[in-house]
Order: sequence, then structure tokens, then C-alpha cells
Amino acid sequence: MIIDEIISGLDVGGPKSYYSFETFIQQLFKHHIENQGKEFLIPNEKYRFGDAYAPMGFDSFNGPTLIEIKFSLSSMPIRLFLERLAHQFMNEFNERNFNTLLVVTAKPIPVKTMSRIKSELENYQLPFEILFWGPAELNKIVAKNKRVVKKITNNLFALRLSSAISKPARDWKLDRDDIIDKLKGCYNRGQFSLFLGAGVSSSAGMPDWNTLLNSLFVSYLTQEFDDDIAINDKDISNLVHRLNTVDEPSALMAARYLRKGLSKSDSEAKEFIRVVTDNLYKLRNEKRPIASELIKSIAAMCLPRRTGAKVKSVVTYNFDDLLERQLKDNAIHHRCIYTDNESYDPDELPIYHVHGFLPENRKPYEGLDSSTLVFSEEGYHQIYSDSYHWSNLVQLNSFRENNCLMVGLSMTDPNLRRLLDISSRNIERSKHYSFMKRLSTDDFCFENSDGTSMPVVNNMEAAGKFLIRHHALNEELMKELGVTIIWYESYDEIPEIIRRVSTYEN
Repeated sequence: MIIDEIISGLDVGGPKSYYSFETFIQQLFKHHIENQGKEFLIPNEKYRFGDAYAPMGFDSFNGPTLIEIKFSLSSMPIRLFLERLAHQFMNEFNERNFNTLLVVTAKPIPVKTMSRIKSELENYQLPFEILFWGPAELNKIVAKNKRVVKKITNNLFALRLSSAISKPARDWKLDRDDIIDKLKGCYNRGQFSLFLGAGVSSSAGMPDWNTLLNSLFVSYLTQEFDDDIAINDKDISNLVHRLNTVDEPSALMAARYLRKGLSKSDSEAKEFIRVVTDNLYKLRNEKRPIASELIKSIAAMCLPRRTGAKVKSVVTYNFDDLLERQLKDNAIHHRCIYTDNESYDPDELPIYHVHGFLPENRKPYEGLDSSTLVFSEEGYHQIYSDSYHWSNLVQLNSFRENNCLMVGLSMTDPNLRRLLDISSRNIERSKHYSFMKRLSTDDFCFENSDGTSMPVVNNMEAAGKFLIRHHALNEELMKELGVTIIWYESYDEIPEIIRRVSTYEN
């Protein structure tokens, strides 16, 4: 069968398989149905039910036909699948009547499963008919459209992107509202985890990576030139600035260089950790409140309700203890976990410091020296190369078991993307969410220099069209990792959205 070869080429696991199959079916059906002189529509709204609609029917389908595309029906129990199907499409039926719901699947449905589906469907007494098509039915359509099938399969990602950017213009903030409503539903169900990156700490004035590295360079060189009266602190700062300008070492390589310089033997590792900790908190911008609005909104999200905690775990890539301080102020029971020997009680919220933990006050914590500090290249390699390292297992478990919201992460870390890719292989559609900054045309076309706004791109119309494609491409790439982007333009929007998600509504 021709369709078997096509599907085997799409079956790479995870959302990528589903989105590729969805695009294939939409384009195939578009060609097939329009050749019959009938209308075929792909919904403009990203989050409404139904992946395609044939208002005049097609083939033997009379009247309006709604099409739902699934890669496989084996990803969830049949009864749960049918409950969701019935509930979702009854809402759709109330908006626009249709005669038939056609469920198209890439994988064949076993005879026993199909028999059970038919038996269960009788209990719902739906006002529309539900039919299922698998590879056997699809092969008949493919056989009639061989010429166009090869063109579709060779250009699937380009067709996906073209479909995303060719839909009628809609305010991206309206799309974001739909995403936030879905995120709120995930949060209320309770299988929810938070993943926190550097942006969370920087909201409270903590130094960014480069600022911390530069400070450590100064500490290192001060130590090296301690007895050399010809070199003062200003000279050292100038040397560091010049090194970064002409050499631009990667952050991880620079950190490795520093670690070797500041701790020349294993016995000096504790001194290295002390220097990093001192610089980390010394460099905090005290003009910003240590309890930032973002940190307060995250802590509020972790507050248990009468029915139990909604956030099951927090995974943080930050070294600092700013979130823990806010959780303590809010009287939220929690436990910091930074080694594979740590455990927590059922009433405690686990805070996993998967890249190490450097609290400003070390006294309340035990075993900190056993924590793997992923500060430099060798620490990163240790975790990246060990598939069974506790921190990798914690992240994988959260991705597999929960809906995850990523805050303050750039999403460029290769290990994070690798773990997302692994965990997404058994899901069809995106189940996680990540905040990402959206570029406005002004931000892209102008650059501020000494308080003056200078144009760096002259053709603003072309820039606007380019940015539409740029954002659409990012959305499609992140969907393949199982992640839906929540766009924002101002950092102040993030705590507002988090509060909106966690606010209780009757």
C-alpha cells in the first residue's frame, strides 16, 4: 500500500509525526475535494476543534463534514478518548451543525478496538455520525491523487509554514488569550510543573551570566596579581573587558577557564564555590526588589488550594535561593533538592536545583558540597553524557507526567531540547508552554545608542513581513518539541499572565 510507505517516512515519534501527518492529510484532502468542485476549509483559529471542514461533503459524505486528524488512537484509553471527542465536538456542533465527524488516523485501528468504539459510541447518542478512516481508506484517496502526493510529501515543512503564515491576519494577543485559557485548564487539573531559568532571577536584579563571569575574571586576576603593585583594580577591569572584546570565549569555556584558575586543586573547590556565591549575591542590583513581581507570582502559583497543590514540582536552572525565600514568606512548605540523596515529604513542594544550588546562607542546608555545580564545561558534560543522572531523570519525569510551564528560559540549551525531544516521542500535540519575547517592528528596525534611536533596517514593511514568518517558524519548530509559545513584548506581562492562570474562578 502506498500510504504505508508515506506514513513510515513520517513516523519519527512525537508531535513532529502528528503535525507532518496533519499537513499531509489537509493538503491531500484539499486537492481531492476541490477537484470535485466542492469547498474545503482549514480553520483559521489555531485552537478550535476540527482540523478541516468540508461544508458540502465529499465522496459519499453528504452535507457538512468535520474532519479530525489523529496519528494514532493508542495514546489514550478508548473511553477517555471518546469522552473528550463527544464533549469537544458537541460544543462545535452547537456552533455550526454538521452531519458527520470523520476521524482520520495514520495507524490502522485493530478490529477489537473498532468494535469497542462502536459499542461505546451508542451510549452517547450524538446528533451526528462519527466515522473512522485508517490507512486502507486513505490509500484509495492517495491512489487517485498520485501526482500531487509526491509533491506534498517532499514539501511538508514548507507547507506547514506556508499554512501558518497564510491564515487571515489575527491579533497575536487574541491567539495568546486562547493559549492562556488552555494553560489555565492544565493548571487546574493539577498535573503541573514549573521550569525556571535565568530570567526569573534577573527580574530580582541578579546578575546575568556574562556579568557574573566578568566579576569572577576580576577575582581571579586580583588573586594572580596580588603582589604586583603595578596592576590595580582598574587595570584588571580593563584587561577583562578587552579580553571579552577581542576573544569572545564561549560562556562554558570561560567558566572552565575560571574554575581551573580559581581552584587549582580539588582541595580548593570549596573556595571556588565560595567565590562564585559571593560574586553572585554581591552583584545583585539592589535597586530592584528581591521579591520581584515575577517571583511573587510564581510563589502564588505554588500556593495549595483546599483541594490540594496544583504545582507538583519546580525545576530550576538557577543557583540562587530567591524563590525559596518567597515560598518561606508565603508559608509554603517546600524542600530544596540538589543531589540524588535528597527526598521530600508528600506535603512539601520539591524545588529541584538541577544545575546546582548556591544559597546565600548555607547553614540551613546539608550536603551542598555534593551538589553538581553545572557552572562550567566539565559540569555540563557530566550531566549531558550521563543519561541516568538524577537531574536528567527529574526533568524527563516532569515532561512525561505533567504539563510544564517554562519561565525565563531562552529554550536554546541543547540538553533541555534533547530531553524535550525524548519526552515528546509518545505524545501527539504540544503539552508544554514557554514564554518567549516577541520582536516588534520598532525593536527590530531601530537601535538605541546613547539615548538616541537609530534606524538599522530601512525597509520597515519588509521587516514586518519577515517577522511574521520568523515568529511562525519559531512556533512550528517549538511545536515539534511539544512546546506551545506564549508570546510577550514586555517582561511585565509575564507575572500578569501567571496570575491570570492561577487565579481561582468559580
